[in-house]
Amino acid sequence: MKQSAPLPLEDELGDVLEKALRLSGLSPEALAARTGVPLARINDAIDYRPDLTCAELQRLAVPLGLNDVGLCALGGGSYPQPEIGALPFCVWPLRMPHGIGVANAYLVGDCGSSRAILFDTGAGIDALAAAWPAAVRALEAVFLTHVEPEHAGGLCEVVARFGAPAAFIPPGATAACGGPLGEGEVRSFGPLDVKAFFTPGHAAAHNCYLITRRAAPTAPGLLISGDLVFAGSVGGAYFCRDKLRGNLRRMLTSLPPATAIAPGHGPMTTVENELRYNPFAP
Repeated sequence: MKQSAPLPLEDELGDVLEKALRLSGLSPEALAARTGVPLARINDAIDYRPDLTCAELQRLAVPLGLNDVGLCALGGGSYPQPEIGALPFCVWPLRMPHGIGVANAYLVGDCGSSRAILFDTGAGIDALAAAWPAAVRALEAVFLTHVEPEHAGGLCEVVARFGAPAAFIPPGATAACGGPLGEGEVRSFGPLDVKAFFTPGHAAAHNCYLITRRAAPTAPGLLISGDLVFAGSVGGAYFCRDKLRGNLRRMLTSLPPATAIAPGHGPMTTVENELRYNPFAP
């Protein structure tokens, strides 16, 4: 599928530096002392007034454990957004306003069918209905990546309105109308398989889901990544920074490069693109 036009990234350079400082355990003062980059310039970048050169970003990348190629691209406003290759099913990104940004949900289904699988529910039924495509009239199931207001709103209403026979949530999460789906478990819907990966880090209970077509095992799959990985960044490590880094590494290194990534915020991307450019990539 083609993305109609480049979309804003979820995180700017300041967001990435702030997240990297938290993940590394460094303060801006310690980072300045280690790199020789003036503290005022680091703080300006964190406060969305970036004026750092690529050479300075390369120096910052070392103690922060970041990919300097991607960090320089982000700092220069040229972070690559890849074309998403042909997938063996149809995908409808549902982009819904959330604060000053956008939260994503996704419908995935067999092309030509009026039934689909929903991944996350946005802030609630009204926001979801406003973004809903006319081609989809019923749901096979609902999967939540994690239970946060902008991703899991109105789950029971969604299940009822669109006739979803089942809803799945990560182990350890609590949500009415949803039952747990753990690491490695697979649910099948017609020709499509959905495999769960338990990926805590951003939240204690967080899943990613890989969608593949059974009859096309070599065709690219789609990873619903929630708030684990974004194009050019990662989710905040509010639960555990080590688990977030470990699960990021696991997902990016275990899946085929052509796998498309559908994140909870920002544009879609690919495993290959994020391995090459994401500042937090292993």
